[in-house]
Amino acid sequence: MDDKKPTSFTFEIDNLSEKKGLISSPTFLSGNYEWFVNVYPNGYHIDERLSLHLQVANPESLPLGWKKQASYSFALLNQSGKELYRTPESCKLFRAQFTGWGSPKAFTLQKLQDMGYLENNKLILKVDVKVIEAVDEGAVTGKDMLDVRGFKVLYSQLPLVNKLFRKHPDIAVNFKLKNQSVKTTYMNLLLGLIEKLDKPSPSFTEIELSNAQSELIDLTEAGFELDWLKKKLDEISLEKKRGLTDGSRVQEIDELIKNLNLELEKEKEKSATCAAEVLLLEQTVSDLRVELRKEKKKSATSATEVLLLEQMVLDLRVELSKEKDKSATPNDLLEGVASWEVLDYADLYTNEKGEE
Repeated sequence: MDDKKPTSFTFEIDNLSEKKGLISSPTFLSGNYEWFVNVYPNGYHIDERLSLHLQVANPESLPLGWKKQASYSFALLNQSGKELYRTPESCKLFRAQFTGWGSPKAFTLQKLQDMGYLENNKLILKVDVKVIEAVDEGAVTGKDMLDVRGFKVLYSQLPLVNKLFRKHPDIAVNFKLKNQSVKTTYMNLLLGLIEKLDKPSPSFTEIELSNAQSELIDLTEAGFELDWLKKKLDEISLEKKRGLTDGSRVQEIDELIKNLNLELEKEKEKSATCAAEVLLLEQTVSDLRVELRKEKKKSATSATEVLLLEQMVLDLRVELSKEKDKSATPNDLLEGVASWEVLDYADLYTNEKGEE
C-alpha cells in the first residue's frame, strides 16, 4: 500500500553561477517510489531563468499503466535553513510515459542575486512531495491515447512526441487540418518518417528515399514546419548520390569495362569490323582504363567523376553497336590490331607497382 505521508528533501548546489548544464539531485523516497529534481540553472527553453522539475526515478521499470497523482512545491533556503521563497503548490498526474512536471520559469537568475538567495554562490533547495492518489495500474493499456498539443497519441509514442515538441515548439502552429482522426494519421506519418531517417544513410534504397520525399511533401503541405527534417533528408540523399567511398561503385564500373573489352575482342575477330574504327575504339577504352586507374588511387571516389566514367561507358557501347552494323572490310586492315590486348585490372596494378 502506498505511503501517502508528505516528504521533504533538501539538497545543495555549490558554485551555481559556474553551472551551465542540467543538474540532477540525489533520489529520495515518497509514496514508496523514488523521485529526484532536475535543475536547469540557465533555463529550460526559457533563457536566464532557474527551472525546477520533479521527476519519477527509474521510469523504465514502471508498468505501462502506472499513475500517481502528487502535489509538490519548491523552496529556497538560506544557510541557516530558513525558508526564503516558495513556489505555489502544484498537483499533477505522473504517468509511466510522462514522469516529470515542473516550473520552467521558477526564478530569474537576476532575482536570485538581487534578493540575496545565493549566499557564497550556493543554492539550497527543498522539495515537498505528497502522493495524493494512486490510480489503478490496470486501467491503462498500450492502446490508450493522450492529448499532446491537440494530437491524440499512444502512450508508447508519448516520449518521442514530447521530445519533438520540446525541440521544435512551432512545428504544428500552421497545421491546417482539424479532424482528430486525420491529425492522428498525420502525426503517425511524421513519427514514422523521423524513425526512418534515423537509419544509417547507406542502408537507404532509392525507393525508400523517393517515398520519404513524398511523405515530407505531404506533411509540409498539411502545415507542419519541417525545414530541419528536410535538411536531414537532403543530406542523406546527397550522401547516397556521392557513392560509396568503399570503392563498390568503382568495382561496378570495372566489371562493366571488362565485359565491354570481351565484347570488343569478339568484334575484332569479325571481318565486318572496320580496322580504323577499331583502333579508335581501342584508344577510347585505353583512355578509360587510365582514368579509372587514377580514380582507384584516390582515398575517396568523386561521385561526379564516376558519373562521367559511366557516361563514357554508355557512349562506348553506342559506338560499338554502330560498328557492328557496318559493312565488312578487308581482313588485312585488321593487321596490327590483332596483337592488341586488354589487360584486366589485376595486371594493371601489377604493372603499376613495377613502374613505381
